Amino acid sequence: MSATIQQRARHFCEACSIRNRAICADLDNGEIDLLNGIGRRRALKAGEQLLWEGEEAVLVANVIEGVLKLSTQTADGRAQILGLVYPSDFLGRPFGETTPYGVEALTDAHVCVFERKDFDRFAREHPRLEHRLLERTLAELDRTRRWMLLLGRMSAEQKLASFLLEMTDRLADAVPAQLDHAQLLVLPLSRQQIADVLGLTIETVSRQFTRMKADGLIDLPSRREVVIVDRAGLEERAA
Repeated sequence: MSATIQQRARHFCEACSIRNRAICADLDNGEIDLLNGIGRRRALKAGEQLLWEGEEAVLVANVIEGVLKLSTQTADGRAQILGLVYPSDFLGRPFGETTPYGVEALTDAHVCVFERKDFDRFAREHPRLEHRLLERTLAELDRTRRWMLLLGRMSAEQKLASFLLEMTDRLADAVPAQLDHAQLLVLPLSRQQIADVLGLTIETVSRQFTRMKADGLIDLPSRREVVIVDRAGLEERAA
């Protein structure tokens, strides 16, 4: 890589909105240059697939902008959403042979993409990145356990309140507007997709949205917009 290209790539990383939260946060400039040498940036359109479940694990990626979904095919051929991926999250299976889930962009997105074998080699040679990967893996395990609790033990009201709070927090750096201290959340999922994620019916999700609006916790300017009016009240409902 030429010095000019290295400088441009490094400038892009330094200006990156998720630089301090990404897996590369602990790397020095020399290591960033090397990592850029094996990576590339890719733009995804909403609905575009990045990884396919069960296929050879060719790529790994770090999310810069946008929201993506992780999904799997059930035995009867239906697609089940396993979770959502936000800016600074890492995608793919380093040191693995196959991809355990499909990855699709829910919104327009930007990702840093690496050939998995090149990334594996880089991680082995740079312990700080390998350590960061381990931290991310453990954090993801903790989130998965919390998600299992949410799906298995919470009421419909608690599930939706928890979902809205988590999404608001994860998208905090990308909230498009502040309305008199209320947060406007643009949902990357339809109500049917939210129902699928939470293990509910679309009718139940719609009733819960209506109830929360009537109770003054949220406002609903449109079907894809939610204004968090009373966060403390929403946290109480999430319990």
